[in-house]
Amino acid sequence: QVQVVESGGGLVQPGGSLRLSCSASGDINSIKAMGWYRQALGKAREFVAGATIYGGSNYADFAKARFTISLDNAKSTVTLQMDNLKSDDTGVYYCNADSTGAGFHFGTWGQGTQVTVSS
Repeated sequence: QVQVVESGGGLVQPGGSLRLSCSASGDINSIKAMGWYRQALGKAREFVAGATIYGGSNYADFAKARFTISLDNAKSTVTLQMDNLKSDDTGVYYCNADSTGAGFHFGTWGQGTQVTVSS
């Protein structure tokens, strides 16, 4: 089994940057992809970005111009660099590891890290 732990959340002013990290442990050789989701208060969890061990990545439309995902296969660590943050980016950010190839919905979730964008 795989476990993931996020870090790097916090409070930042609009226009600022944050870097989230997620480390996987356990059966890391089974991981096919890792990604990030977020959930704002009162809203459904939504996809932010994902990266595969084969080098591919994809982003939600709101993240394409401002966020960058990086997956270090050797360290089983995925980072999310977030720039030009907006108040709408506030929420709990969750890491996910897909170790079956069936997609993130069947993957392993972390406990989440809070990101607050406010002046």
